[in-house]
Amino acid sequence: MDKLKQKEFTLASLTDLTSPSSSSLSSSPVLFKLGPLQFVCVSDKDNSLSRGVVIMFRDDKESKDFSDSFGEWTKDAVKKGSGLPNGTVSDSTSKFDNKIEAASAKMYFHYYGQLLHQQNMLQDYVRTGRPLCIGTYHAAVMENRSDFSGRVVVDVGAGSGILSMFAALAGAKHVYAVEASEMADYARKLIAGNPLLAERITVIKGKIEDVELPEKADVLISEPMGTLLVNERMLETYVIARDRFLSPNGKMFPTVGRIHMAPFADEFLFIEMANKALFWQQQNYYGVDLTPLYGSAHQGYFSQPVVDAFDPRLLIAPSMFHVIDFTKMKEEQFYEIDVPLKFTASVCTRVHGLACWFDVLFDGSTVQRWFTTAPGAPTTHWYQIRCVLSQPIHVMAGQEITGRLHLVAHSAQSCTINLTLSAKMWRPGASQGGILQTSSCKLDLKEPYYRMSQPQVYPVAQEPPAQPQDLQIQSEDLEEVELLQQNANAQL
Repeated sequence: MDKLKQKEFTLASLTDLTSPSSSSLSSSPVLFKLGPLQFVCVSDKDNSLSRGVVIMFRDDKESKDFSDSFGEWTKDAVKKGSGLPNGTVSDSTSKFDNKIEAASAKMYFHYYGQLLHQQNMLQDYVRTGRPLCIGTYHAAVMENRSDFSGRVVVDVGAGSGILSMFAALAGAKHVYAVEASEMADYARKLIAGNPLLAERITVIKGKIEDVELPEKADVLISEPMGTLLVNERMLETYVIARDRFLSPNGKMFPTVGRIHMAPFADEFLFIEMANKALFWQQQNYYGVDLTPLYGSAHQGYFSQPVVDAFDPRLLIAPSMFHVIDFTKMKEEQFYEIDVPLKFTASVCTRVHGLACWFDVLFDGSTVQRWFTTAPGAPTTHWYQIRCVLSQPIHVMAGQEITGRLHLVAHSAQSCTINLTLSAKMWRPGASQGGILQTSSCKLDLKEPYYRMSQPQVYPVAQEPPAQPQDLQIQSEDLEEVELLQQNANAQL
């Protein structure tokens, strides 16, 4: 701790927690802040934090100066390759911890720390680039070897390390696989079992927001997508990694995401949702009247987004989409996403809600690849999502449907969905007319209704819509949302 020895601090007290049989602090101390003026500094030996001292300062200035100096030392230690484990930095003010509930984070990292879940993702052949669909990670990496060969790569949320190994196979100079969950230990084991790749991959156990790396990256690769693209709030971590580690003009795989939306009509789903609350209409349930809770139960069921795979013929208007450019989007812009909606109904029907899915673009120097979760395309573990209105609206063919999709991030690593759909007048002179019907709903993306195992009552689509890979989109066109929209609607 040479750097710390060069500075002196005024202490109020110093309490030694070390047992008499223990020696002084080892070379890998970790600092925990107990209060504004109090810290505990502990060190590990044989993976046990058994040595330490409690430090009490007299004032805030001395406390802050000491904390800052310790932080500078730990960052310097990582860059010099000293004893800090895995290159992580202990920081009591983690940006991730400040915005995410501890309980949610614990469950999240526990979930992704299980091999069972990693196997589920690896067996999603569309995702990992098997012949079922060429718009995949493996294809995106291997067909753009020039972007990886001889380059430094950071795998953001590496999981099992599969994307890190793809990058190494493509000739990466070195790959830093950053993973915060216990899966990091499995990743080390898996990578070590592939010795030709292992020498060029370093697994770092820690959060992107906290770790320090010895060099800048030429390429970021990650699978940051959740349901509706934004669920789990991993996209925020992805752009934080961009700001912290990516060199100017570096590549991001994926590069751009799009949330697609279209109104749908599905009487079967609506009846299924409404019938769930009928239990609470019993007036004599073992002598108890349950009807006082019927309204709350009905509202509760319709506050759950439906996750399943549906027939694209249930869509009653051409879709629109909202573009999220990962190379430009700021972290704070993910906190609220507001999308104005405008559709033209193609049939006379009842509109039961809004269907959503996403796709992402891998904008490689050699090949551009799209990965899609669209209805009618090969099903992935993301499926699609539908927001069901408790009060459907009636539309005629040619009638305009307007509304708003408002996504508000919350501390449980998800977001609240606020949806409003309105049907405008459709007769001659409609431009002077007003709104005929409006229906709104509020849903929690954290608590979806997983309907994937339910029997499908719809016939298999004979002619699924064209794949996003068919779109010819150049990098300079990514900001031209109107042009992209025309291409997307041309698929219908």
